[in-house]
Amino acid sequence: MDATHAFEHLPHKTIERLSQYRRALLICLENKKTHIFSHEIAKIQHITSVQVRRDLMLIGYSGTLRQGYNIQELIDLIGEIIDSEELTKVAVMGLGDLGRALVNYFHDKRSKLDIVAIFDINPDKTGTLFNGVPCYSVEEIPTIIQEENISIGIITVPAVQAPVTAGRLVKAGIKGILNYTPTPIQVPNDVYLEELDMITTLEKIAFYVKLSDEKNALKQ
Repeated sequence: MDATHAFEHLPHKTIERLSQYRRALLICLENKKTHIFSHEIAKIQHITSVQVRRDLMLIGYSGTLRQGYNIQELIDLIGEIIDSEELTKVAVMGLGDLGRALVNYFHDKRSKLDIVAIFDINPDKTGTLFNGVPCYSVEEIPTIIQEENISIGIITVPAVQAPVTAGRLVKAGIKGILNYTPTPIQVPNDVYLEELDMITTLEKIAFYVKLSDEKNALKQ
């Protein structure tokens, strides 16, 4: 049994945190740090050391009282759990400001994840390269998805276009979708969906800022 199937029942939030841990650990490794304690990871991620230890216990990894966790070993183990053996190919739907930002951000960031195609309805954008990634017409979605064996689609189109775009991706055989628009979309059970509503996230932050302001006002 490979690492993916061995850990398929890990909680979704644990998977998210493992990805975050790895990013933090890679920075530590670049700074010549070889070992790290749970409370150090917790401080970086703004969570409790208990949560860190619980997550790492779930993947069967433990450190030592004297040195903590071996950073390189932990990075390697998280990679075995999260990453596919083969390259996972990604397509970005929409070459607007957000789409361009994502392509730029992911460039050379992950060896096992690669954005290989962009789709847009604007004829001035299709047929061009952006940061080395070709931009195709949306009419080419079925062909390119199959030819490139793309399994993940990132939706950054205007909100009203999100449901139609998701439908095109599902019909083309996409296995996972990341929806950056505030419009909820529906997908079949065999397609994994994550929806990141930045408006809701900002409103949540604004709520807690308001609470903080109100508490400070009461203290005065």
